[in-house]
Amino acid sequence: MKRARSLGPTIQSKPDFCPTCDGRRIIKRGLRKNCFRRLQIYSCKDCGGYFVSLVGLKGVKYPPRVIARTLCLYNLGHTQEEAARRIATEHRITVPRRTISHWISGYRPITTFHRLRNVSVRAFGGRMLKERTLEHQQTYEYKVHLSKLALTAGAVPPDVAAKVKNYLLSVFGDFPDDFFRDDPTANPDRQARSVPDANLSTNPVQSAEPVAMRSSKSHFEILPLVRTEKQNLANDLAALGLLLAGKNRERHPAVQDFMLANDSCTVACEVPVYLTAQEIAYYKSRGFFLTLPESSKPITGHIDVVQVRNGLIYLLDYKPNARQIDPVNQLVVYALAFASRTRLPLKVFKCAWFDEKDYFEFFPLHAVKAKSAQASA
Repeated sequence: MKRARSLGPTIQSKPDFCPTCDGRRIIKRGLRKNCFRRLQIYSCKDCGGYFVSLVGLKGVKYPPRVIARTLCLYNLGHTQEEAARRIATEHRITVPRRTISHWISGYRPITTFHRLRNVSVRAFGGRMLKERTLEHQQTYEYKVHLSKLALTAGAVPPDVAAKVKNYLLSVFGDFPDDFFRDDPTANPDRQARSVPDANLSTNPVQSAEPVAMRSSKSHFEILPLVRTEKQNLANDLAALGLLLAGKNRERHPAVQDFMLANDSCTVACEVPVYLTAQEIAYYKSRGFFLTLPESSKPITGHIDVVQVRNGLIYLLDYKPNARQIDPVNQLVVYALAFASRTRLPLKVFKCAWFDEKDYFEFFPLHAVKAKSAQASA
């Protein structure tokens, strides 16, 4: 089936298909230079057509990073004139207001925050984000979108929205940052040996000092579950967000910042969570299938993106080359930890990992609770 032409710039890599005929035999055919940069020209061997990777919108002569940055500025509460002045200062490029207006209109199917922008600007002006730098082994930029957080009661039940809001705002107060500052490097063999063995009354290794563990390093058995692959708006948001990244290490914050500014459902990013031994024991006492070690040191992690939509709380992890990896264990720990921190049932959570091309999601409850007992989870 023929695909719709792209609305605008995505990533600056070789296209997977021809925008005219959906052909896959794409080759490079030289460069085209405009007043700002050089554009790679491609040719399709199936239809003979020529195109650039950045197609669809008038104004793509501007650097893609400028377009993405302008959309962020506008949806964070700046007027078009203010956005133009900021772009001129930051990038030394003058963009006409008419061009900015065209970008805003053209990207509306992706930048869904436009539906909430007017009410958000009236309530918060240009102060929609609240930020805190977390020095947790490495530096994390924790950010919450105050306007969207105030509107979460329209997407989930009010009691769920209130508990999520309370926890996200509590990170700015008296938060146990020390949990995240211990050495997160865990020896898997040592961890395995430190798990109590019911068949051994005396185990000399059990008295060893427990080792802290990060959620990304956790490996444990789970129940069979269904991973659903789909195309999601997160793919397009990631593609546009990547335009803000100049280096590989900037990919995560670039995608997070773009989603937080332009997506109507994304309420927070780099959310710190932890799961204690007492909470693991509680889940086990409730019939959950959990093989995590009950260490005296909490399991910690930082959730890339938290969304509120369709009556559920979505915990998303941006993973480059998402199709080649399986971070289900990590996301299940995120869900257990976030549910514990907010005192919410696990059934209100859904987890997903994604990049600019692929998106996979699942219910974390299915990984740790038998179907016959899920109604009470």
